[in-house]
Amino acid sequence: MTDYAVVNPATGETLATYPTITDEALETAIAGADAAYRTWRDQPVAERAARIRKVAELHRERRDDLAAIIVREMGKPLEAALGEVDFAADITEYYADHAEKITGDQPIDIDGEGTAVIRRSPLGVLLGIMPWNFPYYQVARFAAPNIVVGNTILLKHAPQCPESAAAIAAIYADAGLEGVYTNIYATNDQAAAIIADRRVQGVSVTGSERAGAAVAEIAGRNLKKVALELGGSDPFILLSTDDLDAAVQAAVDARLDNTGQSCNAAKRFIVVDGLYDEFLEKFTAKMSEAKVGDPFADDTVLGPLSSLTAAERLAEQVDRAVAQGAKLVAGGTRDGAFYPGTVLTDVTSDMDAYREEFFGPVGVVYKVADEDAAVALANDTSYGLGSYVFTTDEEQAQRVADKIDAGMVYVNVVLADEPGLPFGGVKRSGTSREMGLLAADEFVNKKLIRIGA
Repeated sequence: MTDYAVVNPATGETLATYPTITDEALETAIAGADAAYRTWRDQPVAERAARIRKVAELHRERRDDLAAIIVREMGKPLEAALGEVDFAADITEYYADHAEKITGDQPIDIDGEGTAVIRRSPLGVLLGIMPWNFPYYQVARFAAPNIVVGNTILLKHAPQCPESAAAIAAIYADAGLEGVYTNIYATNDQAAAIIADRRVQGVSVTGSERAGAAVAEIAGRNLKKVALELGGSDPFILLSTDDLDAAVQAAVDARLDNTGQSCNAAKRFIVVDGLYDEFLEKFTAKMSEAKVGDPFADDTVLGPLSSLTAAERLAEQVDRAVAQGAKLVAGGTRDGAFYPGTVLTDVTSDMDAYREEFFGPVGVVYKVADEDAAVALANDTSYGLGSYVFTTDEEQAQRVADKIDAGMVYVNVVLADEPGLPFGGVKRSGTSREMGLLAADEFVNKKLIRIGA
């Protein structure tokens, strides 16, 4: 039996299958991670940091092979795949560089005599449930900070990413972290059993709302800490610009990154009346120009979606939007797992498209009268992950950023993630933060130590 297989979405060919872990092997994996924790937590911070630094080095050494794997697994264009490997290495190295800071004592001013500090200590074995859209980056931002603080990791990757999962596990093993990091090809039922296991202290899931809700329910029943990184329908608000072409290019880049399959991609383009017509014309032209094709080709912008099922789901959403009254301005024609840059307008609040997340290269463009209308539309969603604001008015930028209900606001810039910048959302987009120093605080015991005079 296997749920894990490499199916090239560009061709539909099944390239490899991997057996699901047996219950006996899973018990061995959990026991091994628990045993590893008993010694790993006591390793000097410098040693933990050195091992994680080696993980970053191995990502860079194996860069070409790692990138080729995910092109085959989920269709990511090669240039983007190489960039993802680089970013995963940078994130991992960041936690090696900041190991002393994220594990150091935090003194507290007290009224009485003596001292008080917050000491961060690890919790134990953690389960990570990772998605397919960024097979290396997602793992790096979960595993690296938690291993540095002294936790150990069981990693359940997406069923369509077994080859990259094995490649990551090999890197951690070669860095001397076997047992500290363990890959498991587990079923959903087995994952539920892992969360319930008394030796497992927490679970992090990146994925859909449905997956997050299911995991959170199980974690809640078992009183386990859970971190959720879920979907998004991020607004791109254009209020003013000195360079419309540059703003349009930023909008297209923010929509088409990773073939549009990014939780924090710009998906709803909210443009003030005076700029709307010209923006729509230029945006539509750029979206239509984006080359769809072989993900290994240098000039490909849009590879296949991650699977035929994903492309069929996206096509159904677009078709339903049009049937409900939306206007299809460009694109909208599926070819196997390939889907072109697509633009919709005239979407209203009574349509499904107004509330759904389009996980693919589809942009919905809205016209608004002013700043207040733009903010109201941006916030009229159950999601609250990222957001983008373009304006020439610095005071307006600050004002709008304060008003937007999202975990992240980027002003006059897109695709500007860095290892030191925290990532996460509010509302139905999640409950936690990854990357930056905040990531290392998700699964630690912030222990108060109060000493009298």
